[in-house]
Amino acid sequence: MRKRKAFDDQASAAEIAGAASAEAAYLAVHEEDEHLPPGTDLTAAAFFDVDNTMMQGASIFHFARGLVSRNFFTTGDLLRFAWLQIKFRLVGEDAEDTSRAREGALAFVAGRQVSEIVDLGEEIYDELMAERIYPRTRELAQRHLDAGQRVWLVTATPVELAQIIGRRLGLTGALGTVAETEDGVYSGRLYGEMLHGQAKAAAVRALAAREGLDLRRCTAYSDSVNDVPMLSVVGTAVAINPDGALRDIARERGWQIKDFRTGRKAAKIWVPGALGAVLAGIAALIWRSFWRRTRRAMAG
Repeated sequence: MRKRKAFDDQASAAEIAGAASAEAAYLAVHEEDEHLPPGTDLTAAAFFDVDNTMMQGASIFHFARGLVSRNFFTTGDLLRFAWLQIKFRLVGEDAEDTSRAREGALAFVAGRQVSEIVDLGEEIYDELMAERIYPRTRELAQRHLDAGQRVWLVTATPVELAQIIGRRLGLTGALGTVAETEDGVYSGRLYGEMLHGQAKAAAVRALAAREGLDLRRCTAYSDSVNDVPMLSVVGTAVAINPDGALRDIARERGWQIKDFRTGRKAAKIWVPGALGAVLAGIAALIWRSFWRRTRRAMAG
């Protein structure tokens, strides 16, 4: 009975998160009278995951690294934040751990002005993210745009950062995690949960309903098995830089597979892409912190 309630609560949180994300994406695109160019396909669109699909590594971690370099918070805060994300990705089925992950996911911006985070996001995109965009994935998105289709990013990254990435890439918009705000200040709470797993599928469905899209004519792209729910709600699913589990599912279901990575192939990578990026980032930050302390000690 408790497991059933936890499942229902998780499903409800996913629907809330998806609806909030779709509303934010819709309002961002339609805040002014939208004039669609002639030839726009009104019923077909493309949805792209961000981390390790459109961008190498985890966008939220790149953002956090940028905040650390600005003394926005400490390396210790970053490590605690990263650990919450790891637990969410690996043991999300556990109600207690999931609850803690939700509460901590955006806690580092609690009490901050939304405008401040947006301004920092613009700077950090230029510094740490722009060069990590996969050119060939960007080309795929451009093909959809050239065909008259609208293109949205779909990511667990905060919606404000997701919209910056989408705008910089010339895309239609972005679906991302929506945090509660009060008078332009982050409360540190989320609407429902992070936009992850079932929540991404809920967001795509909700946006399709708002925009009048025929999901059978839509395409979705992702690298992670966690995005199978999103990939399953559209007519065409494409696995890009897939982890091993998604590669297996894609083969079973006849989905397209594209790998734009260099070096080791995905089949040889045992750590999920986003988790690997987080761990690599943590290692780099620990090393940098150690090196700085060592240099200060030597100088003293």
